[in-house]
Amino acid sequence: AVEAACYGDGKLYGVEPEQFKADIEAAGMEVLSSHVGHNLNDEELQSGEFPEALKWWEQCIDAHQRAGMKYIVNPGVNYPRTLAEADVICDYMNKVGEMVNAAGMKFGYHNHDNEFKFKYTQEDGSEITWYDYMLANTDPDKVFFQLDLYWATKGGVNPVDLFKANPGRFYMWHVKDELEVGDPATNCVDFPEIYKNASLAGLKYQVVEQEGFSEGVAPYESIKRSLDYVKTMRPE
Repeated sequence: AVEAACYGDGKLYGVEPEQFKADIEAAGMEVLSSHVGHNLNDEELQSGEFPEALKWWEQCIDAHQRAGMKYIVNPGVNYPRTLAEADVICDYMNKVGEMVNAAGMKFGYHNHDNEFKFKYTQEDGSEITWYDYMLANTDPDKVFFQLDLYWATKGGVNPVDLFKANPGRFYMWHVKDELEVGDPATNCVDFPEIYKNASLAGLKYQVVEQEGFSEGVAPYESIKRSLDYVKTMRPE
């Protein structure tokens, strides 16, 4: 299967959704998911009203439904300046998730590292990260989390701790590291321990993502090494 990451104006990679689906299937794969998002502007954040943003999502959801997607994943939202803005964004995510559910798909959120670094002081004086705030204030029936294992680790968080605190919310993972996944020379992610807790996480699909390549290794060979390593891992 493949995860897309280039939606715009009703098309995927510049082609109609049906053509995208046909091209993927002609290559012997299936359409799984897509990274796409639409941030709120300052006026929407302040008012808590976002009808135009939801209108944008109507077209987006329609295109992804026609492409045969199972999941739509938002790869980042505004970093709220206040808890009031955080509440608006969580409400927004819940409403988008409701729309995606109605179209027969699931809506999720993909992290980088800043979600674990931005912190807010709550009314009781305790601090909470933006990521934990999203987990606590989005509806599990409407918003799942696609955990990028590399970025969570770089953000100072142990993915297994997230699974224990929020069992079943991590339907998908981005399996990723500095370079090739599983290379002991460059790994910073404890993949064996993470895979032991896959059932606790609620894992359904894992997406191999790679952005860096070892010197002297052709990109496709590098990607094959990552995929081969992941095939040796058995989620427990």
